[in-house]
Amino acid sequence: MNSSMISKIAKAKRYAEEPERIQFTRFEAKFRGENDVHTTNYDHGVWNCTCRFFQDWGHCSHTMAMQRVLGVTIPAEHRQGISAGLNTGPLMH
Repeated sequence: MNSSMISKIAKAKRYAEEPERIQFTRFEAKFRGENDVHTTNYDHGVWNCTCRFFQDWGHCSHTMAMQRVLGVTIPAEHRQGISAGLNTGPLMH
C-alpha cells in the first residue's frame, strides 16, 4: 500500500473519532419498530416519521432514537425531545 493511502486511512480514523466534524443535512432510513417498519427522515432540520404517533405529536420514539444514535452529527437545535435529563432514561413510545 502506498504512503498516500496510509495517511488517508489514518486521517479517516481520526475523523471517525471526532463525530462533531460531521453534520447531516438530510437522510432517510427504515426503522424496524416493535409493530411495523417505518420510514424516518431528516431534511434540513425537519424530522418526519410514518408512524401514527409522529403524525399526532410531531415526534416519536423512532425519531428520538435516531437522534440518540446520530448524536452530535445532528445540530443540537434539531434534537427535539431529548434533553440532558432524558439521555439516560428509556425512550417512551
